[in-house]
Amino acid sequence: MKVGVLALQGAAELHLAALRSIGAAAVPVRRPDELADVDRLILPGGESTTISMMLDANGLTGPLAERLAGGMSTLGTCAGLLLLASEVTDGRDDQHCFGALDISARRNAYGPQTESFEADLPIAALGPSPMTAVFIRSPIVERVGPEVEVLARLDGHPVLCRQGRAWGCTFHPELSGDLRLHRLFCEETA
Repeated sequence: MKVGVLALQGAAELHLAALRSIGAAAVPVRRPDELADVDRLILPGGESTTISMMLDANGLTGPLAERLAGGMSTLGTCAGLLLLASEVTDGRDDQHCFGALDISARRNAYGPQTESFEADLPIAALGPSPMTAVFIRSPIVERVGPEVEVLARLDGHPVLCRQGRAWGCTFHPELSGDLRLHRLFCEETA
């Protein structure tokens, strides 16, 4: 299995390192032919409107939409979750929302970068010990559709969701040193 990480902007290198450290064949994705060659994909954090523009500039918007519609396993972290959402509030009109997760999310809802924080999240799917989650200019999920499974919450807001083979988290698992979420995503068979 080959796991791609969208490497147009954002924390791609940290995700690649995390994946490689658990033994996954991890490759950066910058072009349509590279996207066509992966089995799974991580959409990293970064700046969601910039990532949207770079998807267009690199000819990836259509191919990514097709792969998501076809059920490719995808994990969106922070800005990547916004790309997977069906609706983004406070976004730009030309910002992409691929609708793989039936959620509404608000950009930068936890405040500016100076208000970044860490929180210990209990996530049953990862075992008994909590995962340290790093929140940097993170979105808040304001609405979840009936098919969305909420795997973790913080202050009542969903912070880790799954719908089919699309996963989204509002935090940055690549920054915590805890590889359990990357491992779980790679082992998923549904």
